[in-house]
Amino acid sequence: MANELPFRPKTGEIPTQPGVYRWLDSNGRVLYVGKAKNLRARLSNYFGPLDSLHERTRRMVTSASDVQWTIVNTEYEALQLEFTWIKEFDPPFNVRFKDDKSYPYLAVSIGESVPRAFITRNRELKGVKYFGPYTQAWAVRETLDTLLKVYPVRSCTKGVYQRAQSSNRACLLGDIGKCAAPCVKRVTPEAHKQIAKQFIDFMAGGDLKHVELLRSKMQQASKDQQYELAAQYRDDVEALETVLEKSAVVFSDQTDADLFGIANDELAAAVSMFVVRGGRIRGVRGWVIDKELERDPAELVEYVLQNVYAPIDGAEPQEVPREVIVPVDPADKAEVTKWLSNIRGGKVDLHIAQRGDKAALAGTALTNAKHALMLYKTRRSADFTARADALAGIQRVLDLDEAPLRIECFDVSHLSGTNVVASMVVFEDGLPKKDHYRRFSIEETQDDTDSIYQVLSRRLKYLREPEIDQTDAPSSNKFAYRPSLLIVDGGLPQVNAAQRAIDESGISGLTVVGLAKRLEEVWRPGSEFPVIFPRATDELFLLQRIRDEAHRFAITYQRQKRASSIASALGDIAGLGEKRVSALLRHFGSAKRLKLATADEIAQVAGIGPILAQQIVTALYS
Repeated sequence: MANELPFRPKTGEIPTQPGVYRWLDSNGRVLYVGKAKNLRARLSNYFGPLDSLHERTRRMVTSASDVQWTIVNTEYEALQLEFTWIKEFDPPFNVRFKDDKSYPYLAVSIGESVPRAFITRNRELKGVKYFGPYTQAWAVRETLDTLLKVYPVRSCTKGVYQRAQSSNRACLLGDIGKCAAPCVKRVTPEAHKQIAKQFIDFMAGGDLKHVELLRSKMQQASKDQQYELAAQYRDDVEALETVLEKSAVVFSDQTDADLFGIANDELAAAVSMFVVRGGRIRGVRGWVIDKELERDPAELVEYVLQNVYAPIDGAEPQEVPREVIVPVDPADKAEVTKWLSNIRGGKVDLHIAQRGDKAALAGTALTNAKHALMLYKTRRSADFTARADALAGIQRVLDLDEAPLRIECFDVSHLSGTNVVASMVVFEDGLPKKDHYRRFSIEETQDDTDSIYQVLSRRLKYLREPEIDQTDAPSSNKFAYRPSLLIVDGGLPQVNAAQRAIDESGISGLTVVGLAKRLEEVWRPGSEFPVIFPRATDELFLLQRIRDEAHRFAITYQRQKRASSIASALGDIAGLGEKRVSALLRHFGSAKRLKLATADEIAQVAGIGPILAQQIVTALYS
């Protein structure tokens, strides 16, 4: 393969102005759309030596046969044109959004002559005002039922409405006061639209205003001795307050904001969005994003905002609030802010929440995003059909004689070269075999490659000598099983070290690969180039999950050892017994926080004086 693209334009031909570029394949299909402040500077990154490119970028440019660009006047115009082309061409190498579930919405058909309130999961209806999303269908049903007592908007279907018109007879909702019954002309269409407008205003965040208005009307009616009317207003106030009680108050002020949390790894990302209106959480949405090309967090935030507020799939866009809170500033923040402000028709404050209630809620959104990403990966690997396809795909790509029904993965963990440990996790038929997991303590090692060599040598000893019993294994016979595939966490140096251990063990027929974290490349011993698994496939997700599980198991053991070593160091101090050591660790929550504490902070622990606190700091520092 040539080390340069044959269709590379001359550098002087590429303009230095802002613009949007398109990569096309031999059939003219658009593979990728991007924007740049300086087209020449951006495209030059793609036309470097192929072996210097990110692997996924290399796959994209080698799939292309041409690149085209369009010059624009400003970065803002570039942002708009990029988004327009992504919507038009749906390029396969741009990020792809999909909802992690379908959510129920409370909707009002403002486009109809007689508006209707209803519940739907379809966000693509025209002429409809949406509120939500809600996490539970029963919650939105209860909300609608309660609000109809105060704002009796039509909620029946078109067929029911037409039958009532023909028979001149209202339905049950009209008889019990939960519909103003425009079908039988109890109210005019104009009056009914006014009721629907009040319904929308309340849901849009003017809830406290409406409650106070009704309360003042109740007091006035009581003052005028119109007690039946006052009782009606009282019931309306109670109904609205019931709705408000079910909406969590997160901010004391009348804040309208959308808060985003994004959990990101090499292959996918999960987005959690909290919709806050009038200081209350009105809904939660979530997406999972399959990434074809690597995206830094700033670029990812920009794509998230584009797809939420102007969806590429043509769905109803999310209303832009006054405040949008993101985990990191997007690329080209000024242009994105201007774009959002134009959509809203007013100023939008796009920023990162640094402290207070907003930062806390943003942290909750991030927690939800991390959980969603974990579930997405777990469910994908746990499905039987997906597991079977994944194992067959691994066999095919790695050219194995049979599907790898038993996979063992090894990872090394340490803190600045101290407390070096390693883990071995076992997956059988694509599922974790946790009673076969094993932990290794490595006393003396030179580097990660030496640690991998030691660990593999110790593990392979069980295959040669299964009768040997070792104390660090719960049951030696579990490790006499021959693995179908060995995985080490790392690149070419780590996998070469593992292969050296296999060669020296005298065991033949074992396949070992390395899975590098950053690029998700699979390396084979002695190979010049990695094996590339197709992205967003079951086989790559399974390999990634196995690697991540090995990392989790290793780092958990490493933290335990670190805490134990700290406890041992503290135990050598006169006057510091086991109970006081436990009290210290319990007070600070972790060994890491204890090591960072000052003598004055340590002295605040019950039973620890200033002199003893200073001795503790000295011991931990040494």
